Amino acid sequence: MSGASFPLRIRDLDLPKPLLSPRQMRLGAWPEEVPAVWGFDELAGRLAELSSLGPSATLTLAFRVLRDAQSKGESVAWISARSSTFYPPDAAKSGVDLRALVVVRARGGHGAVRAADHLLRSGGFGLVVLDLGPEARVPMAAQSRLLGLAQNHGAALLCLTEKGAHAASIGSLVSLRAETRRERIGEDRFRCRVQVLKDKRRAPGWSDLEIYRGPAGLR
Repeated sequence: MSGASFPLRIRDLDLPKPLLSPRQMRLGAWPEEVPAVWGFDELAGRLAELSSLGPSATLTLAFRVLRDAQSKGESVAWISARSSTFYPPDAAKSGVDLRALVVVRARGGHGAVRAADHLLRSGGFGLVVLDLGPEARVPMAAQSRLLGLAQNHGAALLCLTEKGAHAASIGSLVSLRAETRRERIGEDRFRCRVQVLKDKRRAPGWSDLEIYRGPAGLR
């Protein structure tokens, strides 16, 4: 599984109240005064990619989006193309409501993409996380279909991949691509940052961070 998870937050993120509906967001009504915050509202109606290579906080920052979406009453699904998935106790300690989380174990990337298509097409999910791992492949036709479904339903599709910042994204239809970074700042304290590399809605280069207490043994 990519990225370590950090179950205990040092501070709770006070996310601003959404100023726009998902429909307004996908129609491009996005005023500059709305601050960039790594959360559900920023990803609604988009195909996004969160990547990492080496020490990272991919799970932590993915859990942050899940927590935010659930706090807004959105149904959330996690689809894994891997043989293993996240550690549920860590997700629960990060504030994710496991009772309201749909988890799908797919047979490889093709099965994971098909599952994402079915869930988004149902219109019943506000956020779908697609954990693709190091061998991430999403055909262009599938990207187009998934993006259209996300826009139609005001949903967010967040793809998790393992690659460096200079590697290409999974496709040109990715609206936002970011990488995660983790930095030790104390004995058991870590600064977890999301750095945006590409953003079709805003200018790229913005970042967001939180400070977490890491699990025992993390270096």
